[in-house]
Amino acid sequence: MKAQVPAADENSQRPEILRRRGDFVRASRGARVALPAFTVQMALREQTDPHARPRFGLTVTRKVAGAVERNRIRRRLREALRLGGALGAKPGRDYVFVARRAALSAPFPELLAQMTEGLARLNDRGAASSRRKQEDGLTRP
Repeated sequence: MKAQVPAADENSQRPEILRRRGDFVRASRGARVALPAFTVQMALREQTDPHARPRFGLTVTRKVAGAVERNRIRRRLREALRLGGALGAKPGRDYVFVARRAALSAPFPELLAQMTEGLARLNDRGAASSRRKQEDGLTRP
């Protein structure tokens, strides 16, 4: 029995992509969640628009696999983001997915589920962290 993968919506917007090294470095210093297929890193963005769309970056290192397999992993993660893996992302945040070799062989619906779980766990953690900072008087209400 095959698992159902959501159909692509013609009106769905493509996720915004991180391109600058500094954005990746900032995310690596932020909160992170480890999952079997990848690690998700998150950083709050300094922006003027509170409704800025979330941005996403993908990292697949040479330690993971050869060029062909790295590209396949990258394509799978990009497609999972496009099909709805990014639904739990909050505005004004940058997310980086650091792939593991398991992302190559994991069933596609499992990748989607892990993306959703990772984003939810990071958002819960980020909300608790910002609440603590606000209670301690480190940020403005």
